[in-house]
Amino acid sequence: MVTYLSKNYVIKNPDALLITDIQKDFLLGGALPIENADEIIPVINYYIRRFEDAKAHVLASRDWHPPNHISFKAQGGPWPPHCIQETSGAKFSPDLKLPPHTIIISKATNPEREAYSAFDGTSLAHELRVLGVKRLFVGGLATDYCVVNTVVDARKLGFETVVLGDATLGLNLEPGDVDRAIETMLENGAQQATANDFPDAVDALPIEETQPDALEEKPSQRAEVKKKARMRSKGSAKRIRTERKG
Repeated sequence: MVTYLSKNYVIKNPDALLITDIQKDFLLGGALPIENADEIIPVINYYIRRFEDAKAHVLASRDWHPPNHISFKAQGGPWPPHCIQETSGAKFSPDLKLPPHTIIISKATNPEREAYSAFDGTSLAHELRVLGVKRLFVGGLATDYCVVNTVVDARKLGFETVVLGDATLGLNLEPGDVDRAIETMLENGAQQATANDFPDAVDALPIEETQPDALEEKPSQRAEVKKKARMRSKGSAKRIRTERKG
């Protein structure tokens, strides 16, 4: 078991946020839904705002499968058809607040090749080098597939890599899959963080996204909402630690 150590992170201009596969097919009602995946979107939006405020970089990866992709069951793969190019299921969640200048990385586009990592067969490494990125923060779906493979590749390529534990979620098809994925990332030199590890994180939490009418309530009610936001931040870190136990 790897001990989680709190650390303060200050986002700077050369840093980059990579959001993996927040696509409709991986959310409730999609072709390959991950349980509770919608719940991490407000947290990801919070990180997007933090990176935007710091004038840092935001990138988003997506599965962009051809209809006959090798990973689909009809071709002998393990998955139902999902995130097929130009279909509704391949679109990013409408709740995901990507900036207009977000760099989009399409992966798994070769019908004969599976590609979980956002670096596999894409221009991601080149894009990061051009931007001068040294440190990469990663969140999204799924911890035990695309996130872990992306993070391991980032480390192999020499990027300092931080996994945003409250902004990732795994399938955990087999007990311990998420636990093993996190251990693998840490063993490869990645760091792990949550919103609590960023200065002023609690005061900047996205209260309005989960409580849209809160700011119109009475002062006492606003105080209660802020208290719940603090609890939500702590709870996210607890949830990730629980996942690590399998």
